[in-house]
Amino acid sequence: MFKDREILKQLKNYWNSSEAVIITGMRRTGKSTLIKYVYNKIDSKNKLYLDFENPINRKYFESDNYERVKSSLEILGLDFGNSRPYIFIDEIEYLSNLPSIINYFMDNYKVKFFLTGSINPSSKRFYNKFSKGVYFELFPLNFKEFLLFKGTKINPPGNRKDVTKPIFDILSNHYEEFILFGGFPEVVLKKTIEEKKKSLENIFASFFKLEVVQFSSFRKSELIRDLVLLLMQSIGKKLDIQKLSIEIGISRATVYEYISFLEDTYFIKTIKPLILGNVREIRKSPKIYVCDSGLINHFVRVGEEELFENSVIQNLMDSSEIMYYQRKGGAGIDFIINRDKAYDVKVVPHSADIKRFKKICEELNFDEYKIISKNYIEDESVEYGFTI
Repeated sequence: MFKDREILKQLKNYWNSSEAVIITGMRRTGKSTLIKYVYNKIDSKNKLYLDFENPINRKYFESDNYERVKSSLEILGLDFGNSRPYIFIDEIEYLSNLPSIINYFMDNYKVKFFLTGSINPSSKRFYNKFSKGVYFELFPLNFKEFLLFKGTKINPPGNRKDVTKPIFDILSNHYEEFILFGGFPEVVLKKTIEEKKKSLENIFASFFKLEVVQFSSFRKSELIRDLVLLLMQSIGKKLDIQKLSIEIGISRATVYEYISFLEDTYFIKTIKPLILGNVREIRKSPKIYVCDSGLINHFVRVGEEELFENSVIQNLMDSSEIMYYQRKGGAGIDFIINRDKAYDVKVVPHSADIKRFKKICEELNFDEYKIISKNYIEDESVEYGFTI
């Protein structure tokens, strides 16, 4: 049974547009399920679905003669002469020359494409070669989607004032599971803890086998594995490239290359500091987060606050811009969303934390700012992971 995703509301606006729809995201986040759902909903018989993990399907597109590609697609049942053809392709990174083929069919035959891949559109790799494409990123489930997949029929309050202690207790139990096991759809749908752990093992193994070993050009994959484990232990901390270089035994340039690769393939996310021109500000070092708190919790041991902080950023991933702010003296803000909302994350915020945070936000002229607490606090300046 198909479970709704929030991204679907945006996708529907482009089902019949001229652009190619390109859905990107970490492996096992549900891209294939989503594109198959759209395929079934498109009201046309002139459509074709191909999964490029199957080498036979890739062969149809491997000719340099694009009219020969057209002939192959016609044999598969597509009609390029009457109604508009729809082509759905899953896992496009398997074929590097695909963008030029797609551009040809869009320009000459008005074909509508729906595509999925696991490379970030900001990557220097080939996605930017699509001449007419609209991009959507699919992340592991946020908490609202998590509740839907769990079948709880609970709709989290959108206003902190509506969160009474009984409501908090109900939601916090679910949120604790979200923190510990994350938001990969297959993990959420598993019934037992052992099944969830096994799924997390499989997700990491799939990522490592396909992205690191098969698609990357790195010869020593074990070094990326070691870097991943170190990064998982550095949640919410500023990247120390020199320290990582020494611990793994590789050059700083190679560390940068590996980190760029891990971000391009959605395994990690780095956020940059907001710079307002004050000499006391931290200006260069990005902070590190991982795509899913369940992976962190399964493979390494980090503090409760770090794991909670990573779960919070999972609920903010659809924001167009996430940054942080920190002064050299230590005072700062964990997350700044689209440069107008400020959030600080605390497991148990004390009155001194609230006062300090309010002071820095007022100094920086933020109109909207909240502390995000894991525990129940009767203070209007506090939000929860499930109300942001």
